[in-house]
Amino acid sequence: MSSAPPPIAAVIDALVDNPVHPEDVRTLAPSAPGLYAWWAPPAILPALPGLPHPVVPDLRLLYVGLATKLRARLASNHMRRSGSSTLRRTLAGLLLDEQEYRTRWTDRVVLVDDDEARLTEWMAENLRVSWCEYLTPRDVEPDVIRALQPPLNIDHASGPTTQVIKAARQRYYDSAGSRP
Repeated sequence: MSSAPPPIAAVIDALVDNPVHPEDVRTLAPSAPGLYAWWAPPAILPALPGLPHPVVPDLRLLYVGLATKLRARLASNHMRRSGSSTLRRTLAGLLLDEQEYRTRWTDRVVLVDDDEARLTEWMAENLRVSWCEYLTPRDVEPDVIRALQPPLNIDHASGPTTQVIKAARQRYYDSAGSRP
């Protein structure tokens, strides 16, 4: 008699399955709760090592998050607006000098419109995403992050990259100047 894999192992197995191009999210991602993972080639942000993808050798893990509706979170938040995406704010902070991103204040710090579009293009060119449907993603997210150690995560993470990411996020916020 075989036993079912532990929930975390099953979630991780599903989460690393088949990363897709961000433009395919609208047609492939479900409108269901779950977790997602962002992947990139090792040449992208090379100072931030991530877990190699088990099947696609030219990808490594960057970030893990959760969503109440995967399709909306991935397509509308992560691929459009820095104001509602920790991933986008982190990437913008890490790429601020290289891409010459500009920020401004609304009710929070956001990229200027042209740079929002440029970051979206950069993500589409350089990143891939996978997901796993899971009814209560908050129940497993901390364990998944501890197991996979994605370098762009701070919550539930530890290690030397957390300070690099905190500094990049602070640079992003500071780049907008003082709050009006």
